[in-house]
Amino acid sequence: MSPSGCSWRCSIAPRSNILRSHGAKLRDWDRLAAHYSSAQSNEYFGWTDAEHDDVKTLTTKFRDRMPDIVEASRGIDWQYAGWYVSMLGYAEKDLFPIAYADCHVEPDTRFLPLSGGTSELLMPPPGDAEEEQTE
Repeated sequence: MSPSGCSWRCSIAPRSNILRSHGAKLRDWDRLAAHYSSAQSNEYFGWTDAEHDDVKTLTTKFRDRMPDIVEASRGIDWQYAGWYVSMLGYAEKDLFPIAYADCHVEPDTRFLPLSGGTSELLMPPPGDAEEEQTE
């Protein structure tokens, strides 16, 4: 969620860049991650040539423009796929998961907050990344 609360954000990253301690948070925002904000409308990932693209064309552009993310994401992850299907059920009701928000408090760490308030969406499975060590 954007700081204003007006735009929803989504990142795509491989499991290797998802925290083991929180399955919805990135270890490194700038490496192996693609970001989209609803404020970008149909300019997905900031691409000004994607406004009228269908899913197949967007997929091809993503594969061609983000090869490092695609390569690092290869493999089967049934646990995440199952969680994702559950999340899509909420998204169909305009309830979107929130992992980052300046104004949101997680009331129950078992569940990922949703844009509509109370959530029954379980946290996504953990990734493989450890927290960065701060000195």
